[in-house]
Amino acid sequence: MNVLWGAADAAQKAGSGYLWDIVIFFAFILFVIFVAFRVSRKSGDSSESYFLAGRGLSWWLIGFSLIAANISAEQFVGMSGQASDYIGLAVASYEWIAAVSLVIVAFIFLPRFLRAGIYTIPEYLEHRYNKSARTIMSILMMIMLVCVNITVVTYAGAKNYAVFFESVQTQLSIGGQVFFNGNPLNLVSFCWIIGIVAALYVFAGGLKACAWADLLQGSALIAGGAIVLYFAFRQLGMADTSVLAGAPNVSEELANKLASANAWDRFMELNADKLRMNLPSWDKVLPVTALILAIWIPNLYYWGLNQYIIQRTLGAKSLGEGQKGLVFAACLKLLIPFIVIFPGLIAFNLYHSDMRKTAVENSKPILTRFNEIKNASIDSMKQVPLFAFNHDYAKLDPKTAKEILDYDSKVSGIAIPTKKGNRTLTLDEQLVEMRQKIVEESKKNPGKKLSFENGNMIIGFDHDSAFPLLVRNLVPTGGFKGFLLAALLGAIISSVAAMLNAASTIFTMDIYHEYIHRGASQQTLVRVGRYAVVAFVLAGCLIAPMWANPKYGGVFKAIQEFQGYISPGIFAAFVFGFCVRKAPAICGSTALVLCPIIYGLLHAFVPQLDFLNRMLVTFAVIIAIMFLQRLIWPRETAYEQKTDTTLNLTESPLAKIIGVLVIIATIILYLIYWDYNSPMF
Repeated sequence: MNVLWGAADAAQKAGSGYLWDIVIFFAFILFVIFVAFRVSRKSGDSSESYFLAGRGLSWWLIGFSLIAANISAEQFVGMSGQASDYIGLAVASYEWIAAVSLVIVAFIFLPRFLRAGIYTIPEYLEHRYNKSARTIMSILMMIMLVCVNITVVTYAGAKNYAVFFESVQTQLSIGGQVFFNGNPLNLVSFCWIIGIVAALYVFAGGLKACAWADLLQGSALIAGGAIVLYFAFRQLGMADTSVLAGAPNVSEELANKLASANAWDRFMELNADKLRMNLPSWDKVLPVTALILAIWIPNLYYWGLNQYIIQRTLGAKSLGEGQKGLVFAACLKLLIPFIVIFPGLIAFNLYHSDMRKTAVENSKPILTRFNEIKNASIDSMKQVPLFAFNHDYAKLDPKTAKEILDYDSKVSGIAIPTKKGNRTLTLDEQLVEMRQKIVEESKKNPGKKLSFENGNMIIGFDHDSAFPLLVRNLVPTGGFKGFLLAALLGAIISSVAAMLNAASTIFTMDIYHEYIHRGASQQTLVRVGRYAVVAFVLAGCLIAPMWANPKYGGVFKAIQEFQGYISPGIFAAFVFGFCVRKAPAICGSTALVLCPIIYGLLHAFVPQLDFLNRMLVTFAVIIAIMFLQRLIWPRETAYEQKTDTTLNLTESPLAKIIGVLVIIATIILYLIYWDYNSPMF
């Protein structure tokens, strides 16, 4: 038997530096797993110890755990990728608004939850409304965690490692016969590695294992991000001007100016059009109008009502500890854009040609098919496929983009719009507007045979490869690369572990315990939670590779888009319940059931509406309906929340002071990076 492992072969070729990377990589991962198992060895004694760490978490553990559960491949791959695109620093709104959201959660949401003594967020809805609301939310949240959150983060992490190890080759031969010759470290295999390792320590130690692993991996990830930022700036300063000049937005005049500039000046010049927080109101990803109201819905939902995040604070030893932990996480959130978004911007400056090459390879089959059928007879087709392109491709190849527009217009019979109001539309905006009209026409005339095929999106650059390219090309061997890869993998595993733990908690406490076995013992509940972890990780790893499809627009956008099917309704149910004490029990179920229906209809019939404002409209419609229900069927007596816990519920004065400072710092950052000359409406 002859097995040639690619990593060992690479180490031999690269020398001791690469070998040290391998040693440090595995040593760190094993150390984290050892600590997680060690501190949580008695966490299976009861449901409270397994699912809520015995309600004994300190503020510093909560803070790091919140960041590690949140910051992973979704940010380092997804957010970094969006930053390398035209969106730039504007994507930092998700982080800086999150900092303020954490402060709000600490002093408005958390006191109510800890006072109720709940295990899960859906459980609170039974206190406020009725059992039906709890069950509906449990089912929706469990589906979202398993089918979207776990799978997106797993895919994003796997993509990062697949890009890094794409040159590794392995051959397996027995008796001279070759059974395998290729790269075993591909996207699918990394999906399974991430899922299995995450499931291992959740299965064994529950929330306590997650929290301690998060402490190590969260601090390592922040340090690792700082390492990447350092090497990215260093390379930007040393890069040949010809490399920088190849970017689409670099003129000859700017290229000459860059020749004598230092790293910081190059960064500012190359990214001048991206270092702003405000995108125009017609943007489809993060319009300036969304910053007023819409962005608060996913943020407050995520940090205050999302089980896999808030579960850490439900395990706090007191209200004050939980508040300090949330505010500590808010402070860390202010720093995240500088170690995630800035590297993404530099990645495009340095490696735009690599991103372009990958995009060309991915789009080649679609273009080939388009060229084959663009002049074919429509009558001979059972289904007439429509094609699409993004803004990058429209700028890089306007001729082909125009051909695609003309083709879609011809087969659909819809004229290409060129203006909206007084503004002339770009090619990609023309496509979006025309597609909206095609959708409306298809609803009226379903027999037109038009097909919006999933994979027919032609892209200009593979922006999701931004961070992986930096890691592969810039971070040196000898331990640095091994530490960074271990920290990133650890954070990815932390996020997946947190989601698995949350999904298993919801299933066990809200579904199994309530409907299947009401009298189950504590040991039985823990055992069911562990079985659920296994089932959910299998489902997640099988689904994860589907996110490679370009139609989802990148992992960060995808996870936000799909959250919209539940987040406005959940947010509406809680906010209305907090504020309107005579809201009847039916309001909770109404909000949860209507949300996916309204959001889905808006998605189908008003595709030009960006997903953030789609969330806002959904939220507003649901609130209006709940107000109507309140007027027709008000509660006889105002709702009074009962205290069902022995925890210390005294608030933290220090957390309040620091929370105010976080809000002030956020406002200052927006003032610094606001482009006052950019058109907004």
